[in-house]
Parts: sequence; C-alpha cells; structure tokens
Amino acid sequence: MANVNEWDLIWRLGLALLLSATIGLDRELRQKSAGLRTYTLVGLGSALFMLISKYGFFDVLDNQNAVLDPSRVAAQIVSGIGFIGAGLIFVRQDAVRGLTTAAGVWLVAAIGAAAGASLPVLAIATTVAYFVTVHILAPLSQRLPASPYAPSAVRVVYEDGRGILRKVLETCTSRGFKVADVDVERGDAHGAGSEVAVSLEVHGRAPVAALAADLNEIDGVHAVHAGDVNEIFD
Repeated sequence: MANVNEWDLIWRLGLALLLSATIGLDRELRQKSAGLRTYTLVGLGSALFMLISKYGFFDVLDNQNAVLDPSRVAAQIVSGIGFIGAGLIFVRQDAVRGLTTAAGVWLVAAIGAAAGASLPVLAIATTVAYFVTVHILAPLSQRLPASPYAPSAVRVVYEDGRGILRKVLETCTSRGFKVADVDVERGDAHGAGSEVAVSLEVHGRAPVAALAADLNEIDGVHAVHAGDVNEIFD
C-alpha cells in the first residue's frame, strides 16, 4: 500500500465500529432479532471493504494502464447486504415480518461504508437520523388516525398459570378489535409465577393506545407495549 499508512486508516474502522455498535445496542436493548453483534459486524465489514477498495490496489496502479474504480466495491456491498436482509424477512399468516430489522442492517452497512470512505460527517449524521426515525418519528406515527384495515400490535407480559390470555383476548374483542395473529413466548421457567409474553396483531378503528391501557389494568399483567406490527413482531 504505497504512500498510505495503514495506521492512519484505523480511525475509520473505529468510527464504523462505534456507530454500528450504537445502533446495534439500541436494537439489542429492544430485543430485536438482529442486535449488537450483527449490526457491529456488518458496519465494520462494510468499512473494511471500502478501505480495501480505496487503498488496497496502489501496487496495481503503478502500472499506467490500470484504472481503479472504488465505487465498484460500494455497489457490491449494496447488493451483497441484500442477502442478509432477505434472511431476516419472513412471512407468517400472510403478514411480512422483519422489514425494520432488514432495513436497519442495510442502513448500518451504508454507515460503515461512509466511515470507510472517509466521510465521517455523513456517517454520524445518518446514525443520528436513525435514532430520530426510530425514537421520534415512529411514536409520532402512532398518533395518526388508524384505518380499520391497517394492523396494529400489542405486546403483553403477564403471569403464567392464571388464565390471563383469555382475559386479554376478551378485552380486545370487547374494544372492537379483531385479533389476526397471536405469538406466545415463554421463558425458561415453567409453572405458576413464571412470565409469558404474547404479541397480538389487532385490527380495529379504536386507538390501540386505549386498548393497551385497558390491558394494563388486568390483574396479573406486568407490562403492555403498543406499536407497529413490524416493531412488535420484529
């Protein structure tokens, strides 16, 4: 690598590592299917590919007939990351899941590529934009009037062994919601006192936040979270 000190490039890998890990940690804390390790490795790998593309062929360029096009590796990152994204998306009962996770992995690949291409301002700005989208725009979208055809979702954590799931379903139907999908997750512990988390895809005109408030009043329910279907089931 002529005229290039590899140690001067380490900060770019470090920036990609930091920004990718920040997004990955956010996903990890929210218990998403792709978390800290996935996001960090994708961003770090994208940065390394960009550095190789920009600085790894100076010995070849000594030949005046050789031409270097660094954008070719960036194009391969865009297409290659699609295979990971496709593996995170799946269909269950005609409903698509994992879109947000796949989009996040695709975005963090771009952030890593920007860091590797020595565009730190763009990489940092895109990371900030990610958090604005996820933590500000997404909650605001829940305040929009709901369509009766648009699915919403609630996640209910409750104490097992007390017939609470039946009460949850009864509350949904009494509020005018139709339950289209149910996903039950049980912890390692079994028997009375253990917790169960159930995700419900619901359809209805009423605000899903009001439904969440009613579900939270059920005795034995420990936590309720309402949101987008892809967010809850992702």
